[in-house]
Amino acid sequence: MTWGDTIVAIATAIAPQQGSIGVVRLSGPEAVAIARRLFTAPGRQVWESHRVLYGQIRHPQSQTLVDEALLLLMLAPRSYTKEDVAEFHCHGGLMPVQQTLQLCLESGARLAQPGEFTLRAFLNGRLDLTQAESVQDLVGAQSPQAAQLALSGLRGKLAQPLRRLRQDCLDLLAEIEARIDFEEDLPPLEIGAVAQGLSQIQKELAAILATAEQGELLRAGLKVAIVGRPNVGKSSLLNAWSQCDRAIVTDLPGTTRDVVESRLIVGGIPVQVLDTAGIRETEDRVEKIGVERSRRAAEEADLVLLVLDAQQGWTERERLIYEQVRRRPLILVINKIDLGRPDPQSLPPEITLRIQTSAAQNQGIAELEEAILTLVHQDRLQAQNLDFAVNQRQAAALTRAQLSLNQVEATLTENLPLDFLTIDLRAALQALGEVTGEEVTESVLDRIFSRFCIGK
Repeated sequence: MTWGDTIVAIATAIAPQQGSIGVVRLSGPEAVAIARRLFTAPGRQVWESHRVLYGQIRHPQSQTLVDEALLLLMLAPRSYTKEDVAEFHCHGGLMPVQQTLQLCLESGARLAQPGEFTLRAFLNGRLDLTQAESVQDLVGAQSPQAAQLALSGLRGKLAQPLRRLRQDCLDLLAEIEARIDFEEDLPPLEIGAVAQGLSQIQKELAAILATAEQGELLRAGLKVAIVGRPNVGKSSLLNAWSQCDRAIVTDLPGTTRDVVESRLIVGGIPVQVLDTAGIRETEDRVEKIGVERSRRAAEEADLVLLVLDAQQGWTERERLIYEQVRRRPLILVINKIDLGRPDPQSLPPEITLRIQTSAAQNQGIAELEEAILTLVHQDRLQAQNLDFAVNQRQAAALTRAQLSLNQVEATLTENLPLDFLTIDLRAALQALGEVTGEEVTESVLDRIFSRFCIGK
């Protein structure tokens, strides 16, 4: 990857007849020069920062018209990358933006790599690493709550407490190293004060780490598998829940042959609902494949909804299915209550979370969602009222910092030489710096930004 050159990419999703606007973004020292070469602004329009120009994009040699467009200039340092940025706002579709991109490449720009605009923003001090990752979270947010969490990170709400903790560790390190270097000129180290400071740092660090599960829940959401034997109303339940006909519903058992997916938002949490084929022994080769996929979906799900036909009640077939999925968090959904009710004594007592529904009458859906949220909250995955939440990479680094600080506390307890304290404090500082990007390797940056889309 070369720095100091000018990069270009299409910054909007492009599909035939799917978008009205397409943006081609340039960033680097030649961004404005390339824009001037390709863009003609009629009249006396002023080429200055943060001004929108109207004009035409033309081939610089043949003057062939490519598009009628707008040009937005954002000069350094008042831009996303803190470099000169120029954006062509073209008509949507494939040809205008593709032709404009090609002209930029022919004029000396290089095609940007995934996340390279945001990477330049980080390297130029426009964003720290937590803010850069929040940009990706915002792009991929699947619910309003997830978007708000990403915006909080983008505003620096995660970086602020981490920088404060890192500074506290630096202060402790300075106190200890001063005693090592100037032992005869300074009073002895107050071990009690150091221990108290470490205890406070550990307490705040643990509170930050405790947000990891909540953040993962809001970012990735829940995977919920609807399982049961054929013709108990699994597909009808999915259709009633999603309020659309995602799955085929008939009176014939075994209609669903594959896993049908629907995405919903429940209490601010993204939920991926998988309607699976009815689980039963069958000689039909296609249905057998569907049953095997159903079993795999149940094994990989965060939550299983075991659907029971209220008319037929709990049978040996339900018991066999339950034995296969009982290791997962589970809700028993008693469907078709408009046609009958099962004997409560026949239901397994270990399944305490039970919801009665009538998918055909659209009854019990709200209660089902409440039960899902109840189960989530019981697992202490509270997804509400978060100012910030760490992701998996950040949690791993913070855990390393926590372990290093634990070792510092053990060294204090064992009354070992002060040099031992500095080793583990420096390791904690390194781990904390990896989160915000103050100390980070090129391989870590490559891993983070490779997940970004091109153009962001």
